Amino acid sequence: MSDRLFVATRKGLFAVERSKRAKKPTWKIAGVSFLGDPVSIVLPDRRDGSVLAALDLGHFGVKIHRSRDGTGNWSEVAAPQYPPEPPGDGERDSFGRKLEWKLRKVWALAAGSADEPGVIWCGTIPGGLFRSPDSGASWAMVRPLWDHPDRKLWFGGGADWAGIHSICVDPRDSRHVTVGVSCGGVWVTPDGGANWKCQADGMWASYMPPEKKDDPRIQDPHQVVQCRAKPDCLWAQHHNGIFRTTDGAAWWRELKEVPPSVFGFAVAVHPEEPDTAWFVPATKDDKRVPVDGKVVVARTRDGGKSFDVLRKGLPQAHAYDITYRHGLDVDETGTRLAFGSTTGSLWISEDQGDSWTELSSNLPPVYCVRFG
Repeated sequence: MSDRLFVATRKGLFAVERSKRAKKPTWKIAGVSFLGDPVSIVLPDRRDGSVLAALDLGHFGVKIHRSRDGTGNWSEVAAPQYPPEPPGDGERDSFGRKLEWKLRKVWALAAGSADEPGVIWCGTIPGGLFRSPDSGASWAMVRPLWDHPDRKLWFGGGADWAGIHSICVDPRDSRHVTVGVSCGGVWVTPDGGANWKCQADGMWASYMPPEKKDDPRIQDPHQVVQCRAKPDCLWAQHHNGIFRTTDGAAWWRELKEVPPSVFGFAVAVHPEEPDTAWFVPATKDDKRVPVDGKVVVARTRDGGKSFDVLRKGLPQAHAYDITYRHGLDVDETGTRLAFGSTTGSLWISEDQGDSWTELSSNLPPVYCVRFG
C-alpha cells in the first residue's frame, strides 16, 4: 500500500505521510513545497519514484518542477510550449472566437507505460497534448490531435477554452492512449499520437440543442479513468451523468439511477476490479454543492447496477465541499482512497470507502490528490 500522499492546492503542494510508529498508524502532513503558489496538478511517477508538479503562476506563466525522490528537493524543468501561431487572422472555433496558441494551464500529467521509462504525457488548456521522452526535460506537441479539423468544434466548459484533463495510457500497449477533453469528448490513438478518433458515442449533452446533444465531439466528460487490469473498461464522470465502457470506448453506456446524484467531477476505478468505482456526487448545475449539505462518496461494485452511499466519518450537516476532477484517488491495491475539497478538507479511507478519517480541514482549496 502507498504510505505517502501528495495534495496539490491553491497555496502549495503538501506531502502527507502515514506514521507506522504509533500503536494505531496515523496520517499527518509531513511538509509543504511551493507555499503560496497554485499547484494545478501533481504526478508521482511510480516507475522511478520521481514527482512532477505544475504551477500556475498567472502573470509569470506555467512552471513545472521535478523532484527525483519526492522529498522536496525540486528543480525546474521545461514547460510545454505551443508552436508559433500561423500568420493571418488565425483559426476560429464554431462560435467564431479566435483560437489561442498559448499555454494557459497544465491540466493533466500521466506517466507512460513501464516499457517507456521517462515518457510523460501532458494535457493543457487550451486543448494541447504534449509528450516528453525525458521526464519533463523537453516536450513536443502532439500535432496530429492539435491539427485535427474537429478540434475547432471544441469549447470551454468551466474554463474559457477547451482543455485536456484526462490521459489514460494502456498498460498493454503504450502507444494506445485515451484522452478526455472538456468540451471535446473522448479521443483515442492506437499509434502513439499519429492518428486520432473521437470515441464518445453513447454520451449525450444536456447543455446542447436536441439536434446536437449526441455529437461525440462536443461532450463534456469531467474525468475519464481506466482500469489497470482490464484496460478496455473506462469510467467517465460526465457533466450530466456517469458513463462506462467495456469495449475500449467504442460505446459508452449511461448509468441513470445513481444516488444521490449523477453530477460530479471526480471518479476513481479499482486497479484490479473493473466493476468497482467511486464518485463524489454534488448538486448540478448552477448550485454545485453537496446534495442536502452532506458530503458522501458513491461506490459501485457491480459495474453500476447498484450503488452504496458511503458517509461514515464524513460531514453530514451544512457541508459545502466540492471535489474537483483530480481530487479523488485510489492506491495501487484498491483499498486506500483519499479525496480533498474546495474548502480545504482532506479525507482518507483504509477500507475502500466504508469509513473515512479527516486528515485536515484547514488546507487551501484542493486541486489534486495522488498517492505516491
